[in-house]
Amino acid sequence: MRWAGLAASILLVLAAASARGEEDTWYVQKVTSGDSPLRVENFWSKGSRLRAHSVVAGRPILTLVSGEFYTVIDELAATGAAIRRSPAATQADAKRGRPFGREGDRLLADGAEKVGRETIMGRDCDVYRLTGPGGRREGCLLQDPSRVPVRAEEFDRARSATVQVRFLDWSRGFPVADAFFEPDPRVAIERVEYADYLARAPKGPVGPAPVLYRELLHGE
Repeated sequence: MRWAGLAASILLVLAAASARGEEDTWYVQKVTSGDSPLRVENFWSKGSRLRAHSVVAGRPILTLVSGEFYTVIDELAATGAAIRRSPAATQADAKRGRPFGREGDRLLADGAEKVGRETIMGRDCDVYRLTGPGGRREGCLLQDPSRVPVRAEEFDRARSATVQVRFLDWSRGFPVADAFFEPDPRVAIERVEYADYLARAPKGPVGPAPVLYRELLHGE
């Protein structure tokens, strides 16, 4: 009953936002572990805009995706690079929806089969699995219209390595200012055209940190 009430509240908030012509907003924390370095990331979105915060080798990295630019910022050094996104990436914005937490969408699009059900932190979810020569992918998706993932796992057969992902504190339908998805004007930002990025990337890093969410720069 508690979750039913929460779901109803979320739907009312979204309906009110839609009536006002507002863009949908999302948040989640993603924790990656297993046979890979522990990584904790926080994601916010408003429509196709993205703000993501993570730590790479002890350095806090901020990623901003808004309109034509994919911006990556080293927050300790207060430097960054704004890379113009490919036409394929910007064209995908309209149909992509939420720009993060799409592991379940990819599983279903690739033909994963439902293999069971689980209850995680009081939430019921359906388990989908896709197995092939390269290994196995699995995801547990909430049993509601959002179908967001709460758990994902990938096994790489060649490396005998397993990566596990947990999604915590999914939130939706809250107010966020557009400025939240723009860089601080005090940060020194280098503008890089997409063609220049493609030419420079094979020779070494472009900007202060790696591109972490490649599909949002290059397209699917």
